[in-house]
Amino acid sequence: MTGRRIIDAHHHVWDLAVRPQPWIAGDALKPLARSFSVTDLEPQARAAGVTATVVVQTVCVPEETPELLALAAEDGPVAGVVGWTDLTAPDVASALAALRESRGGDRLVGIRHQVQEESDPRWLLRTDVRRGLHAVAEAGLVYDLVVKPHQLRAAAAAAAGLPGLTFVLDHLGKPPIASGTLDAWAADLRALTALPNTVCKLSGLVTEATPGSWTVEDLRPCAETAFDAFGPHRLLFGSDWPVSTLEAGYGEIVGIADRLTEGLSADEKEAVFQRNAARVYRLTQ
Repeated sequence: MTGRRIIDAHHHVWDLAVRPQPWIAGDALKPLARSFSVTDLEPQARAAGVTATVVVQTVCVPEETPELLALAAEDGPVAGVVGWTDLTAPDVASALAALRESRGGDRLVGIRHQVQEESDPRWLLRTDVRRGLHAVAEAGLVYDLVVKPHQLRAAAAAAAGLPGLTFVLDHLGKPPIASGTLDAWAADLRALTALPNTVCKLSGLVTEATPGSWTVEDLRPCAETAFDAFGPHRLLFGSDWPVSTLEAGYGEIVGIADRLTEGLSADEKEAVFQRNAARVYRLTQ
C-alpha cells in the first residue's frame, strides 16, 4: 500500500481519567485498561500510510460524542465521528441537530449503539428504535451496526425497512472464527448484503480468532465470504485500534488487510482502503 492514501474507517480513543470503559473487564482485556489517544495513534497510522480516520464511540453516554467531535475539530487525522445518541428518546431528532451544531459537528458522520450488548435479538426492530433510525436517516447520517451473528437477521430486517438509511456493518458481524462454525453467519450475512443500502467494514477479525494462535489463513474464509457477498465497492478497511492491539500492532493490521485483499485489482484495493470510506461517510479531509 506504499504511496496510497488510506482511510482507517474504524478506530477508538478513550481517556480513563475522564470516564471508565465498563466493557473492559476480565484478564483477556487487561492490556486495554489504560488511556488511548489520537496522539498515540497518529504516528503509527502515518507510518502505515493512513492519512485520515473515522473515530467510533465506545460507551452509550451522551457526553462522549461531543468530546469526539471536539477532537475531530482539531488538527489531526480524524475526519469523521460515529457517535451515539439515544435512539429511543422522543427528542432524538433534536439531539442529533444539537450534535451537528456543536464544535466539530460538521464531522459527525454516523451513529452507533452497542446492539451487541442488548439481550433482545430483535432490538433493532423495536418501534422506538426504528423511529430513532428514521431520524438518523433524516439527519443525513449513516448507522453503524455492531452486532453479533445471532442479531444479523434483525439487522437485515431493519435495513430492509429503512431503504433511505445506509447501514454499515462493523467487523463483518463478528464471525465465530475461533469455533470455525461459519455457515449460519455466512447465510445471515448474505441476507444483509442482498440489500443495497448496506456496506461492511473489513475490521475486527483478529480478535474473533483464537487468541495468540491464529494465522491470516484463519481469517481468509470470512474475508472471502464478505468480498463475494458485498463486492469490493461495499467494503471499508478499519483497524479497530486499539482493540486490535490485543492481537496485532497497527502496521500489522494494515498488512493483514493487504494480504486479505491481494486478489483484488489496484482499483478495487483503492476502493476498499480509501474511496468507499470517503463516499459512505462523506469525508472531506
